[in-house]
Amino acid sequence: MNNKFDALKDDDSGSGSEDIKDDSACTFEDVEPGAGEHPLQYTYCFWYSKKPPGRNQDASSFEKNMKIIGTFRSVEQFWRIYSHMIRANDLTGHSDVHVFKGGIKPLWEDKANRLGGKWIVRLRKGLVARCWENLILAMLGEQFMVGDEVCGAVVSIRFQEDIISIWNRSANESQVTSRIRDTLCRVLNLPPNTVMEYKTHNESLKDRSSFRNTEFFTR
Repeated sequence: MNNKFDALKDDDSGSGSEDIKDDSACTFEDVEPGAGEHPLQYTYCFWYSKKPPGRNQDASSFEKNMKIIGTFRSVEQFWRIYSHMIRANDLTGHSDVHVFKGGIKPLWEDKANRLGGKWIVRLRKGLVARCWENLILAMLGEQFMVGDEVCGAVVSIRFQEDIISIWNRSANESQVTSRIRDTLCRVLNLPPNTVMEYKTHNESLKDRSSFRNTEFFTR
């Protein structure tokens, strides 16, 4: 098990303004379940990124400021990492935590993501920790029932709101995206008439934005 969760503990230090120099911090290394552990269907990685203050990031600088903080292939390995991480409610600034299948980077340009998109749920401050945990557990437990379509999930901490999203491979597969949406509503126990958003990664590449110019859907 690869575990670098201590990287989250300096969240208020301002060190996010420096590019990550250690290439190993964003290199995927597969792991195996330990003896007697409960294996997951896929290997997953926790990634962390924080936007440097006062700088507009291009794709290369964004990737340099991402780092893998843990890799796991079993239920037990997941909890050993997750239990030491700062809860999403306590993260500050412009921060993102990603949980993606091993070998898939949380980048629009990644070959597993480039034809896909993501469902977006915006939350008022104070609600994100429970919703984020429920989403991760549903994803690891294969509750979405769409084969290998789900690539990963992201929690995005912003100044006036928090956002969670789930990424999938095929934006043009309406049955797949609808099933992911419906499962997400159930997992998060969203109330009726909740407005959800979807955005293709192709559109994000065009406007260089994650959460602007989205399509709106009412549950």
